[in-house]
Amino acid sequence: MTGTAPGAEGSPAAARILYIDDDPGLARLVQRTLTARGYAVEAAADGEGGLARLAQGGIDLVALDHHMPGRTGLDLLPAIRALPDAPPVVYVTGSDDSRVAVAALKAGAVDYVWKDVQGQFRELLAEAVGTALRAEALRRDKERAEAAVRAARDRAELLLREVNHRVANSLALVAALAHMQTSAVSDPAAKAALEEMQARISAIAGIHRRLYTSEDVEAVELDAYLASLVEELQAAMKAAGRDHAIRLDAVPVRLATDKAVSVGVVVTELVTNAYKYAYPADASGEIRVALRRQEPDLLELAVEDDGVGWSGEGRPRGTGLGSRIVKAMAANLRTALVYGTGGSGTRASLSFQA
Repeated sequence: MTGTAPGAEGSPAAARILYIDDDPGLARLVQRTLTARGYAVEAAADGEGGLARLAQGGIDLVALDHHMPGRTGLDLLPAIRALPDAPPVVYVTGSDDSRVAVAALKAGAVDYVWKDVQGQFRELLAEAVGTALRAEALRRDKERAEAAVRAARDRAELLLREVNHRVANSLALVAALAHMQTSAVSDPAAKAALEEMQARISAIAGIHRRLYTSEDVEAVELDAYLASLVEELQAAMKAAGRDHAIRLDAVPVRLATDKAVSVGVVVTELVTNAYKYAYPADASGEIRVALRRQEPDLLELAVEDDGVGWSGEGRPRGTGLGSRIVKAMAANLRTALVYGTGGSGTRASLSFQA
């Protein structure tokens, strides 16, 4: 809107009003009243002239009369509202049929004024014009503020996507360095520890890869992430001489990034443990990873095998670091790991809020 608030008489930035009415005498009276309020007023004698003037731009508000030859103000109103950056319209009618005013408001008018024979409507029109201009200024200010917020959000998401890209690349570099270090050591325990650390780093890097390639930087498609994680784990374990198939059954679900990181680390630890301890040397067997929905907002993650079995009781096999990591990640998810009882093999599961 180009105008200033009413009362800025003589100001070159006064709001410009277009009054469309086929009565030239009345148009002059309206022009005099509105000019006294500090507005710049132009008049058009019919709808076609009004539309032609609006097409030139620079009009801040239209006061539109109902009764005109050719077509009424109700006929003209949709054409005005369809213009690019259309100004607000105050509808002026001498009809005592309230349905005319209702129809005008439904068609997009911001206000209406009854035209009386005494001419008092001119002051009412001036008040309606001032109110409409203030409301339009507030609307445009709101639109500008919302556009600024959207632009700031888009910039923040772009920056966050770039951060995730760089973090993923850095973690991939760290994983590669761990792999190089693994090749350089001869101690089996140290080699195994470095391999496990490499798997943990890769699990977290996978989250960041998902984030910088996704439209949503706040959540991850957990089923797709688990599919890629399982594939990487199977390739890594096969390269280390442990060849067991991993079967994944995961429902489609989106999960917040911090929770997805915890889930990824838990799966990495449990699958790695199954590879190491579930089956005797040279024995075959599969490892199953399942993600199921127990309730609308409750998920269950389970890792199972058909191996020698462990109930979770007693001293953990190995250094116990993996168990401590799983416990910490489960705490992040506000849950705890539960081991299944009965039957052969091991089943470790946890339930958490989606």
